[in-house]
Amino acid sequence: MNLQDKINSEHSKEVCAEIVQWIGDNQKRFDELFKIFTGPDKKLSQRAGWPMSYAAMAHPPFMKKHIGTLLENLKNENLHDAIKRNSVRLLQVVPIPKKHLGTALTICFDFIQSPTEKPAIKAFSLTIIENISKEYPDIKPELKTIIEDRWDYESAAFKSRAKKILRSL
Repeated sequence: MNLQDKINSEHSKEVCAEIVQWIGDNQKRFDELFKIFTGPDKKLSQRAGWPMSYAAMAHPPFMKKHIGTLLENLKNENLHDAIKRNSVRLLQVVPIPKKHLGTALTICFDFIQSPTEKPAIKAFSLTIIENISKEYPDIKPELKTIIEDRWDYESAAFKSRAKKILRSL
């Protein structure tokens, strides 16, 4: 399969499923998709996001060597929402190595506190922080404070996820 051609052919659930199936349990094919996802072609990167997140969720170990690059990519201020959304979606289920936890927390806290960030990005970021807080409970009070501070300004998606997290804290 020519992966770039397939991604460009159509942005649909069917194409996403075909790509994820083609990757299967093949790290090399996953790496090829990751390179496109974090590459310079904005349209191609955006379209690669959906299969990227699904492939990573299907095979979390494939992301291990890419977490640093993914987090660096998330620091880009001009990043399209689709790339941010799919990145944080997969980070909910992929183990984040200890050396990258600080960066992941900073990015997620910044997303949550941003008045312009999209609801799905914020909701996924809340889950990532909650996941990290299970191993590092010292961040729970900060998470609780930020949720409470943002409550009146946030979407239903944020509030729904935040309620569940507050109960677990």
